[in-house]
Amino acid sequence: MLEPITQGDRGPAVEDIQKRLLWLGFDLGPTGIDGVFLGATLAAVRRFQRERGLSEDGMVGDETWAALVDATFRLGDRLLYLRYPYLHGADVRTLQGALNVLGFACGPPDGIFGTFTERAVGEFQSNVGLPSDGIAGPETVRAIERLHHVWEGKDPSAPANLLVAPARAAEALRTTLFTLVCVDAPGRVVGERLANLALATEPEARMDIVTEPGEATPDRVTLYLGQASSLKAPGGAPTVRLQEGEGAGGRFMAAFASGSRPRAVAVIVSADVVADERVAQSAAVHVLDGLCAALSGGIPPVVR
Repeated sequence: MLEPITQGDRGPAVEDIQKRLLWLGFDLGPTGIDGVFLGATLAAVRRFQRERGLSEDGMVGDETWAALVDATFRLGDRLLYLRYPYLHGADVRTLQGALNVLGFACGPPDGIFGTFTERAVGEFQSNVGLPSDGIAGPETVRAIERLHHVWEGKDPSAPANLLVAPARAAEALRTTLFTLVCVDAPGRVVGERLANLALATEPEARMDIVTEPGEATPDRVTLYLGQASSLKAPGGAPTVRLQEGEGAGGRFMAAFASGSRPRAVAVIVSADVVADERVAQSAAVHVLDGLCAALSGGIPPVVR
């Protein structure tokens, strides 16, 4: 939103604000959604700001608009996954509450999709026979909604104090230096998501992205990412081919153990990652999980 919406403004932007306020249960008076920012709409905005701890100025600027959008996301409106900055909103809080009640502990339902929530989503997916990638997409949401009679109306924080811990090797991500050599567009899509996912898992993780194989140095763990047709890793670097819906832990452990360059692996990615957000994120998840499994399994880290 470029300019704040203020008292007296009219038009579609005001209607959008009114629809969100009405969905949240605020009284807009007898005129309802009329596209005019006056009277009951102004009072509702101020009440919303007060309840959210925002500046009660009666204007819908960037901060108030972001809070309105967060509050009106419903589970299934968008793909939910671990990234940085963390995704947040009412849909994440609903997801966390459902998983907590179902016995997949996320910790307190704070509406922030962090590492605990990602792990809980993955455990739920394994339990219902879905690919365990920690991404709450349409299939996962449908599986959760099919169980709505179990979790709806229950205390979403009941098992929040159960022991929860990140699923990945945070220590390995913190103490190891990585170079991602992204040789084409699909490689870069996965590489950028991989670096972001590592940062969301461990704030001190460092994965530098380069585009030329010659920019990699032997003192780091190096992944060469791209399609099979354009992937040219140095001799001795083993290859891991990602497969939809399958983990890559064993493949990465075997690759690191078998290669004559023990810290370099070529990762073949599909061109589908360019056009499909879920496929791209799932590929990044599988690479990071496989990488952490290998590092936790004895591959020598590169300590900063």
